[in-house]
Amino acid sequence: MGKLRSSAGVSPRRVAGFACHQGFLYSLFYMGMNREYSIGSFAVERVELLGTLAAMVVTLVVMNVMARRAPSVREVMLERHSVIAYAVALVIGAFVPVVMGSLQTDELVFESIMVGVPWALMLLAWTRRLARGTTEKSTVEVFVGAGVGAALCFLVYLVPAPQAQWALKLLAIPSAVLLAVDMRKVDAEAEEARPEASVSTSAATDFSVKVLAGTVCFGLAAGFMEAYNSNPGTAAMASFPASLLLFVLFCAGALQALLASDVRVRGGLDGAYRLALLVMMAGFLFSPVLEGSGVPGGAIVLAGYLGLTSTLVSLFLAFSKIVAEDPARTVARGFLALFGGEAAGVMLANVSNAFALSGTTPYVIVCFAGLATLFAYLFLFTERDFKTLSEIARTADYFEEACAVIAKEAGLSKREAEILPLALRGRTSERIAGELFISKSTVDTHLRRIYAKADVHGRQELIDLGEKTAERIASR
Repeated sequence: MGKLRSSAGVSPRRVAGFACHQGFLYSLFYMGMNREYSIGSFAVERVELLGTLAAMVVTLVVMNVMARRAPSVREVMLERHSVIAYAVALVIGAFVPVVMGSLQTDELVFESIMVGVPWALMLLAWTRRLARGTTEKSTVEVFVGAGVGAALCFLVYLVPAPQAQWALKLLAIPSAVLLAVDMRKVDAEAEEARPEASVSTSAATDFSVKVLAGTVCFGLAAGFMEAYNSNPGTAAMASFPASLLLFVLFCAGALQALLASDVRVRGGLDGAYRLALLVMMAGFLFSPVLEGSGVPGGAIVLAGYLGLTSTLVSLFLAFSKIVAEDPARTVARGFLALFGGEAAGVMLANVSNAFALSGTTPYVIVCFAGLATLFAYLFLFTERDFKTLSEIARTADYFEEACAVIAKEAGLSKREAEILPLALRGRTSERIAGELFISKSTVDTHLRRIYAKADVHGRQELIDLGEKTAERIASR
């Protein structure tokens, strides 16, 4: 019964599209070659990753600025017609190393822009689609999509022909098509009213600062390990297939917790967060011991980092509900911190490799990365913070579910269903009219019809009905 309830409403289209989106990223970042770029006497490793991360960071900064100063332009950049163009750009950028061969400055800049910019914009567009349902549903879609994307990359890796991996560079196309189809379906319907924030602005700000600071540290640790784990001219992550398998197992374990009949999403997300960090720390601790094995510590760290990334996507979507914010803006800030930290980690690892004594650098890097992760978990982005945010988001989900149940049982019209959550929040008729761009008299007329259909005799009885319905849903 719990499994059915948890998976109800999950969209196969969104799962498949997000799987293609993530699979493209995994193949591009971790299944290519470690390319080196010389700046004078200083050689920068993983320059292809660093350039793409830099382009992503700049794009997310610009989108955050546009959210305040040019929202109409920002909306155009995230509409369904734009995502097709982004997919074409991604495919072109992904094939640059195949076509060009040698690494030149112009090629590096072109590749970084053609991959980093559209992928960041596609991520924001995808998060808007994933955030349309409850936290429970969107979390399942994120983990299933990420796990399927990783499994697809692993299966293609097993194909003996090297050209088989070129197919992964085309995954951006089905991702964009499925996203555009989903956006067209949603755009044909009226947009839902955005609920009021579930926590105070000051509390949300405090949480936001801590979460983002911890996210920077997680990205920093991952960037260190990504630059340390391979040598120029070799595979970017030689042990990436092992990371893929571990990550698929992680997604399976996280989904089992999410769909368990006696565990709410907040419990499942808490467990996923704890498990991802446990896997990362295990990789750091055992890295020297596993140096000569088939599954080195770097592979374990990467698997944990991929799991952490999926968990953060789910948390940022939940956080957008808590602060009543566009999920694309919330995710833009969160991944700006993650990718910025990752880029800084790659650079710091390069600096460390250039100046540290031979033979000591690997262990210094591993210790630094492990301490950064541990510091973030203990003092910044703690499990208690994660649990608190998840619980608040789940409360918001109960409210949304209660509104849907009342609207269905009372047979409310589309406009009445839009007014219902605002009325349950205690908003005045004047404020409701202003938010929905209709007259106060029209709002009053709809409220009277809502009272009649719901069999209540005023606003307070309607609010009482909403609370009882939410309690009934929470007790299931």
